[in-house]
Amino acid sequence: VQLQASGGGLVQAGGSLRLSCVASGLTFRTLVMGWFRQPPGKERDFVAGFSRSGNTQYYADSVKGRFTISRDNAKNTLYLQMNSLKPEDTAVYYCVGDPTVIASTMRLSSAYHTWGQGTQVTVSS
Repeated sequence: VQLQASGGGLVQAGGSLRLSCVASGLTFRTLVMGWFRQPPGKERDFVAGFSRSGNTQYYADSVKGRFTISRDNAKNTLYLQMNSLKPEDTAVYYCVGDPTVIASTMRLSSAYHTWGQGTQVTVSS
């Protein structure tokens, strides 16, 4: 599987961005897909993800109500709509995909074998 993320940039607090991640190499709908982020000097943390069926969405508490994850299986693309951005959302955002991840481990970065290259999101105050 190859993942190509895009859509990052510089935005003021309160603004919005939409990240995209295009997957290739495996049947997209079989992948457990999600987003992680890594702020400067900190560990990589779970942001949002889909269950294998695609029917259940999971979010970190820090982004609930502000971020929305979605997927377009026809375009092999995962999205992350980020609204009401805060300076603490500043990080490199990574998309992940794996056919073997289960619900109980999907918030763990170690569960994923395939990572996109990351896209920088910077939120100014």
